[in-house]
Amino acid sequence: MVKVSICIPTFACGGHGESYLKTLLDSISKQTYTDFEVIISDHSEDAVLKELCDTYSMNIVHYYNKQNRGSCEANLNNAINGTDLDSASIESILSDLDMNNKALRNNAGGFYNHKLFWEVISPVDSKELSGTLLDSINDSFGSFDSFKDQFSKAAATQFGSGWAWLCVMPNGSLEVCGTANQDNPLMPSVGCGGTPILGLDVWEHAYYLNYQNRRVDYISAFMNLINWKVVENKYLSR
Repeated sequence: MVKVSICIPTFACGGHGESYLKTLLDSISKQTYTDFEVIISDHSEDAVLKELCDTYSMNIVHYYNKQNRGSCEANLNNAINGTDLDSASIESILSDLDMNNKALRNNAGGFYNHKLFWEVISPVDSKELSGTLLDSINDSFGSFDSFKDQFSKAAATQFGSGWAWLCVMPNGSLEVCGTANQDNPLMPSVGCGGTPILGLDVWEHAYYLNYQNRRVDYISAFMNLINWKVVENKYLSR
């Protein structure tokens, strides 16, 4: 059994209204991501979340972590336990995925996606982009501002729930794309390829309490929290 420790507040920034929230929490707890082990970030969860969420949303995050973190270490492991995937990496599981296996698709995708999301944001002052990654962004998109526009557009125009991605292609170039639900570019036949080095969660529950339907404002806040040192390390180690 492979164990991977990650930094992931398992529920980010709410739903709307207490009755809706209870339903949403119950629903999420049934599709948790996991022996792939979940741990809390070594930088303060509060410090990141307060940049994206209001106080009520942050309280929900802490409640969900406390009550449901244990169940978040079950579904993915249960799906692979005793199978040929038992010792596989999460990347291998995703790249060889049977897309008709909805339980594995949703849980493995959700695990990987949220892992990446929380790894690449930080409240600390480490967000300046320079060096090799900046050169590649300029080569691929024309300028850093053009990249930001394309990434923000992919996030803003993703219909319904899903993700926006910055991916490294096999030739080293960079591309921006989007996927629905918990799909990601490592999966086969999602219309979006490469190795993700940056991902943005645009599920409504990721931003609704603080931003309501203002997804663009949430995207803008996220862009100011990207830890480009982490993203560049992912680019260099792909």
